[in-house]
This record gives sequence, structure tokens and C-alpha cells, in this order.
Amino acid sequence: MLAENNYITSFCDISDHVISKNGKTVFEIKIAAFPDFLISAYHLFDFKYPKFYKMDNLSKLGWLASEILLKNSFTHTDYKPEEVGIVLANANSSLDTDLKYFETTKDYASPSLFVYTLPNIVMGEICIRNRFKGENAFFVQEKFDVNFIQQYVNNLLNNNILQACICGWIDVLQEDYKAVLFLVEKKNAAESIPFTTENIENILSKN
Repeated sequence: MLAENNYITSFCDISDHVISKNGKTVFEIKIAAFPDFLISAYHLFDFKYPKFYKMDNLSKLGWLASEILLKNSFTHTDYKPEEVGIVLANANSSLDTDLKYFETTKDYASPSLFVYTLPNIVMGEICIRNRFKGENAFFVQEKFDVNFIQQYVNNLLNNNILQACICGWIDVLQEDYKAVLFLVEKKNAAESIPFTTENIENILSKN
């Protein structure tokens, strides 16, 4: 099947204290530290999910990006829980939290940090929030391998393993962070674009 059978129906970028959705800035604050920036954005969008405060920075970043990605762009009742999956990648795994956890071991190892010392926990947080039960995968790559992710997601959709997929890049190491997520579906909705490497790279170059 052709890759063009699948479509990007929404995309979200979070970097440099700016959040954009579908190419338009929806939040910007330049003076806050990274953790404060996440909290500020959470309050601005008036999300109601107390567990957010307990998450590590990687999970907060990914969860926030997914909420904005799906907001007014995704209808949960269109799919069964097992028809929606997540495919993500980053360069630093859970190193940001690993380092924080290591510091606590010098005194008393923090169980609340230990549970976040795997990069795929962010996918769990997104799945729990949305009750997604489809296939998911997290890859650690030196840089975002667009060809690999595009082919991997297309395989899942074209073989009817999934009907919709959130995919992209979520990476955090101290104040260095980047999230870019794509909602990919089979349906050609209004303003959607074909899920091709060219279109993915074009979006990335503008964010």
C-alpha cells in the first residue's frame, strides 16, 4: 500500500519555550525555567489532571504535547482503544531523570523518581490518560530518523495493526528539550496532509 494512504491530521511542536499546533503559535513565554514553562502551559490550557504534577519532565513534556495535539483534533469514539498506538523516539532516553535519581541514592533513593527511569513511561502516561491500548514502541536514536519512523508507522497502519498513531520525538536533558508529535490517521480529514518523509521534514524545518 502507498504511504500516501495515511495522513497527518494534526501536529504539535514544543521547543524554546514556544508551543505551536499545526504551524501556529498557541503559547509562548521566554522568561521561565523549563519546568515552570511546562506548568504555565498546563494552567493556560486549563487541563485537569492532578497526576501531571507527579510526572518527571520527560513525561510532562510528552503528556502536554499529546494533549495539545489531540485537543479539538481527535475523536476518541472513532476508534477502539486497541486501534490507537504510539511510536516515539529520542536521543537521551530517560537520562534527565536518571541523573536526578542517582543524586537521591547518595542519601535515600527516591521511589517516585525511580518509576520514571525508563523512557517509555511517557507513553504509559499518554495511554492511561486516553485509554489507548494499541501497539507502542520507543526508540533511542542519535537524531530523529524520519525515514525509519515513517516506515514503521505506515507498516502498522497499512497492515491494520493500528487505525491511528501518535508518533514523533520527545527529548529532555536539563534545560535542553524538544517535542514534536504527529497524529497520523487513515482518513483524509480537512487540512490533513499525506504522511510522507518530505512532509514530516518540511514541518520539522519550520519548527
